[in-house]
Amino acid sequence: MKNRKSFISGLIVGMIIIITINTLFFGFKIVLGMSGKANLASSEKLEKILRYLNKYYVDDIDMKDLEEGMYRGIVDGVGDPYTIYLNEKQYNSFMTQTAGRYAGIGVVVSVDQEDQLITVVSPFEGSPGEKAGLVPGDKIIKVNGFDVTGIDLDEAVSMMKGPAGTKVTLTVYRKEEARTFDVEIERANIDYPSVAHEMLDNQIGYIKISSFDEVTYDQFMKALNDLRQQGQKGLIIDLRNNPGGLLSVVADIADEILPEGLIYYTEDKAGHKETCMSDAKELEIPLVILVNENSASASEILAGAVKDHNKGKVVGTQTYGKGLVQTVFPLGDGSALKVTIAKYYTPSGVCIQGIGIEPDVIVELSEETDNTTSEEEDVQLEKAIEVLMSQL
Repeated sequence: MKNRKSFISGLIVGMIIIITINTLFFGFKIVLGMSGKANLASSEKLEKILRYLNKYYVDDIDMKDLEEGMYRGIVDGVGDPYTIYLNEKQYNSFMTQTAGRYAGIGVVVSVDQEDQLITVVSPFEGSPGEKAGLVPGDKIIKVNGFDVTGIDLDEAVSMMKGPAGTKVTLTVYRKEEARTFDVEIERANIDYPSVAHEMLDNQIGYIKISSFDEVTYDQFMKALNDLRQQGQKGLIIDLRNNPGGLLSVVADIADEILPEGLIYYTEDKAGHKETCMSDAKELEIPLVILVNENSASASEILAGAVKDHNKGKVVGTQTYGKGLVQTVFPLGDGSALKVTIAKYYTPSGVCIQGIGIEPDVIVELSEETDNTTSEEEDVQLEKAIEVLMSQL
């Protein structure tokens, strides 16, 4: 009887392995589009890999993770760092990031490397978190009574998010006051502040764009109109450390700045070209664009168009050099594929992929400073002001 039970148990395990192999291999063929490239040899190889893993791997194997790894590996095989497979969690995070809008408490948090506690970096201006009295340095210990010390940051952030109008209770430790307290916060729709601005001396407007999200154009226009009302005589647009974003958004911003003409054009693998044009309305004051080695993609589109149209001066260091366009294809199960579909070109016909844009005025940061240096020590900003003043 005991041998019969062992036989049945072994048979069940064997059937599970066979089903898993068939499921994974069938998925492998589907991903390849049933093109015939998944031949018998690859089938046998996959079966061998799974048999070895199931027989010898020391810990339990999550077959769902194994399947996700297969999809990720196929896409990684393309060799393009911008063509990637996104699982459901990654896809949701990507969509939230590019939208620049979510429902929550409006607070930037990170894990403190010293105590490993989730720590408030800064509340967004006017956000529910700021109104509730959260300040930089506050340690978030619990969310709705659930201890979040030691858990994944993304998991804690997702607990603080929720539909606008709902409430969340945070347990906060404030070291300066040596006390722990609860604070109830009503969630609201939050727009990530991707644009910041101020008026510098001599009526020079300054706009910092950190990314090109869905909300960025409206934030840019609000900043630009505020500086206009303050009587700005020149404008500096700071794109340093801006990794890029949505093409449509940077096109809208470029259209506000450039004279009538070409902003950029794209070309796909079939040689099909699409152009993006600006109208006759343009910015009527001197302009400087600040860039550095971390200014990429959409940032380079704006800097390149301004330079090619001779609409302003580009100051800083050589840009990153990403001249590729991606689009996202949802796969129907919550996951998605982000694929490079085209290359883009500046108005002068240059594809800056792997090259970048050379500034009109090159200004390196010294070894003693970095990209987070204060305004008083920012030699790149100082040079941008100097270049702008020469045009006033």
